[in-house]
Amino acid sequence: MKLENMFKKTRLSSSRKNYISLKAAKPEVPRGLLRKCNRCGQAIITEDVKAGGYICPKCGGYFRVHAYRRIEMVADEGTFEEWDKGLTTRNPLDYKGYEEKLEALKEKTGLEEAVITGRACIDGTEAVIGVCDGRFLMASMGEVVGEKIARAVERATKEKLPVIIFACSGGARMQEGITSLMQMAKTSAALKRHSDAGQLYISVLTDPTTGGVTASFAMLGDIILAEPGALIGFAGPRVIEQTIGQKLPKGFQRSEFLLAHGFIDGIIERPELKGTLSRILKLHAGWGKTEPSTEGMQRKDNIPDQYNKVASVWDRVEISRMKDRPVGEDYIRTMFTDFIEFHGDRCFADDKAIIGGVGRFEGRPVTVIAQAKGTNTKENIERNFGMPSPDGYRKAQRLMKQAEKFRRPVICFVDTPGAFCGLEAEERGQGEAIARSIYEMSALKVPVLSVIIGEGGSGGALAMATSDEVWMLENSVYSILSPEGFASILWKDSTRAKEAAEVMKLTAGDLLEAGIVERIVKEPVHYTIQNLREVTSELKKYMEGFLGTYGQMSEDELTERRYMRFRRM
Repeated sequence: MKLENMFKKTRLSSSRKNYISLKAAKPEVPRGLLRKCNRCGQAIITEDVKAGGYICPKCGGYFRVHAYRRIEMVADEGTFEEWDKGLTTRNPLDYKGYEEKLEALKEKTGLEEAVITGRACIDGTEAVIGVCDGRFLMASMGEVVGEKIARAVERATKEKLPVIIFACSGGARMQEGITSLMQMAKTSAALKRHSDAGQLYISVLTDPTTGGVTASFAMLGDIILAEPGALIGFAGPRVIEQTIGQKLPKGFQRSEFLLAHGFIDGIIERPELKGTLSRILKLHAGWGKTEPSTEGMQRKDNIPDQYNKVASVWDRVEISRMKDRPVGEDYIRTMFTDFIEFHGDRCFADDKAIIGGVGRFEGRPVTVIAQAKGTNTKENIERNFGMPSPDGYRKAQRLMKQAEKFRRPVICFVDTPGAFCGLEAEERGQGEAIARSIYEMSALKVPVLSVIIGEGGSGGALAMATSDEVWMLENSVYSILSPEGFASILWKDSTRAKEAAEVMKLTAGDLLEAGIVERIVKEPVHYTIQNLREVTSELKKYMEGFLGTYGQMSEDELTERRYMRFRRM
């Protein structure tokens, strides 16, 4: 007889269909040896599951993890120091049977409450950790849960430590009424003070994260990660279906749904989680300043020797649009190490026309943002041909403000024919998104450099080029509009695009002469990914000088100099 036939079939509820229960279904084998995976129905050996990160070895489904086990999985051995044990849970509503329920859960789970907090090291980096445990009243947030999280965050703020919280919860604790609701404000306020102190908070969402926890500490991370397939939402699926009288679509409120809609930075497989957390923590350790340099400050020597070799302005326009020309992702991959991409605008979507994240430039943590074209038709469609939507600009704003908080320089690669013009872009406020980007960039308190690597089209480019300096590759262009659009508006004839290009003064040489850009970076005659390093090696040298110069300036000097740069134009 197959082992699978030793178990009764169990029904998987809609709220847990992507996660697994370890509950036994009356096995006819020694107790505890085997379990049934409620996702694939296969019989599995319990010890194999534990040794494999609580992942089903047959189908890859994720089991929920107990709090202390979670800490063992991410913390360096022997480094966890638990905080705030012994806090007493009250019964503010005098809810009948509540105390008895708590006592029974304490005995059954060995936990005092639904969250464990403390200090630990992750690959040698110290952090404050909080882990919710769903075995204790579905990790609902009552007074003690809120108090332990608030105390941990307050202590982290005082000791200048990052915070990592693994969320798992059914929401507010009904048995404690309005007292439970107030924990949303308490934990959120503590995290605001932690953020204002310039400290890092990483939120890791696990299955399920719902209700008042989602509407407070779980969604307030500087960086929000999630495990695959986790249920994440304010109202649970059952409540929504009962309210609207409709069946929800497949995958609704799962991690993948939130990533596509811009609410989380990434989905991390459990075996990769400790390494990812370690990299993020190390990337937020600050960046060292170098000696001042005059590189990038003088325009007269910033024009390459070979600059005037191309026959016409229109030739440069066409070169800037070449399909085999390196794109933003190529520069990120070539020039930066340890790059981690972050996703989403926290409002609506993750626009793939803009790539953004944190990496190292010559050892320094920097925020890198690139307008992204594709290298083939499929990629271009996916990235909307490098034309960002409002969601993309809002993602860029979020990452820039995050860079300011952690005192990281911002490097932008500009390459767009213009911001996306479409019905949905207007519905979501394209003009406001561009205006807000320019507004925020003008006053960022960290060095900001923008490099135009291809097309710099209109406000869609300026929204990522309101910087301390703007550099252009030799055959890139930067203009009020495309030549076709310019000719169409002024002459009512888009076929006069070549003539318009001559009039518009959109080449790197024109703009250097006009004082609009500070540097021209030379490029090979036929510039492709094969000779990209000829350009990036020059860029790296110039960037070192830029960071050395602007890294020595005070916040007031930076913002005043940037303001005057545009004030003179």
